[in-house]
Amino acid sequence: MDENMLCTKTHEYVLEKDGNYEVGITDYAINQLGDIVFLELPDIGSEFTKGEVFATIESVKAASEIYMPISGKVIEINEEIVNSPELLNDESYENKWFIKIESDGDQVELADLLDYSDYREEVE
Repeated sequence: MDENMLCTKTHEYVLEKDGNYEVGITDYAINQLGDIVFLELPDIGSEFTKGEVFATIESVKAASEIYMPISGKVIEINEEIVNSPELLNDESYENKWFIKIESDGDQVELADLLDYSDYREEVE
């Protein structure tokens, strides 16, 4: 995982890339879920506010809702993991982001998130 990402206490992350943001779940969350078998993501153009459910992920153990770490508009979906969600279980697979969003990067919303190192300390 990228050390520059910001994380929620519910295991979502956001990472600024080229003026937009990648959103996904942390490796810790993936490991806790176990073998992932299904991922449902929103359509491009969908808009969400911080804390809203934007995705559903299912593993052999459970189904979970995924929440937006910051407000934004979906501009890209990682079709590769929608079509092959089991790729999330592969530790060498690098493109684990779910969606890319446009966001004004509201500093108040970003300030509520944990630095990756702080997040790791919380889950260990």
